[in-house]
Amino acid sequence: MLASPGGHPLHPSSVCAHEPAADRDLRLLPKAHLHLHFTGSMRPATLIELADKYGVHLPVALTGGKPPKLRATDERGWFRFQRLYDIARSCVRSPEDIQRLVREAAEEDVRDGSGWLEIQVDPTSYATTLGGLIPALEIILDAVRSAARETGLGIRVVVAANRMKHPLDARTLARLAVRFADQGVVGFGLSNDERRGMARDFDRAFAIAREGGLLAAPHGGELTGPSSVRDCLDDLHAARIGHGVRAAEDPRLLRRLADRGVTCEVCPSSNVALGVYEKPEDVPLRTLYDAGVPMALGADDPLLFGSRLAAQYELARRHHAFTDPELAELARQSVRGSAAPEDTKAKLLAGIEEWVVS
Repeated sequence: MLASPGGHPLHPSSVCAHEPAADRDLRLLPKAHLHLHFTGSMRPATLIELADKYGVHLPVALTGGKPPKLRATDERGWFRFQRLYDIARSCVRSPEDIQRLVREAAEEDVRDGSGWLEIQVDPTSYATTLGGLIPALEIILDAVRSAARETGLGIRVVVAANRMKHPLDARTLARLAVRFADQGVVGFGLSNDERRGMARDFDRAFAIAREGGLLAAPHGGELTGPSSVRDCLDDLHAARIGHGVRAAEDPRLLRRLADRGVTCEVCPSSNVALGVYEKPEDVPLRTLYDAGVPMALGADDPLLFGSRLAAQYELARRHHAFTDPELAELARQSVRGSAAPEDTKAKLLAGIEEWVVS
């Protein structure tokens, strides 16, 4: 078997790296979507309708018909991003709104070829308007089940703690997530500004989640460098890393991720929109791929970044010359890194094979 420059075995598809890209429709490539935030999954038109419904004034950045200009690599930029996100979240207030948001997110994913979606949510964001923390999660999970029935998409939930809040809040969420592990919760995450709140402060919450059978999937390696990814591995025993792209700056860390098979949920459009990288071609997709690090491309927050799942694969094709066999391998990696049942994984993997040989 051929080896990458880092000495790791390459999937046979990767030896075709310099073939010209084919014209297979990437929306027809079966895939799993492992990095999509609940509020950020909303359609812009839905946000405008809900804002009108509740009398919420939306800034031009959310109504202009194109993604807002964001740069979150400094405190001021992150504050602006968070402010827009909070305004959007304030427009989701009722069980019917939750149902609509999840159904439309599922419809968009199906349109983009997703056969499995793990949507990430912090239920405390909706607890005040939905009757409390437990009712909020119950309503979200009910919406997930309804959307799955209506669209045929496999959907599960990753409950995410906010690293801007106290670690005790994260423990409460971890216990709640475990309580609903047999009702649609498959993972536990940690989101928001990774420059705040050390990973080790949340180690007990993640221990609770892991002991309850949940997959550990904290954010790391986006706004800060490789040390953030190492902290997620060392302190939180992450099975997946939300983003993780800054690991590309440390060859030893890349080898560790590859050897352990830790999937990085890479969101190229988000990375560029937030200023982590200046241009799409700067996102280190090739570095990660050639090092053997499993990746699951994700859309992160389409509401704010303007593109959904298939567009991430198109970015890999257009800006990084990923061939169709390589794009198929990225889709396989997304499926393998998911918490989907084995029969669902087998079906998606078979569909990927059909796509690549068609």
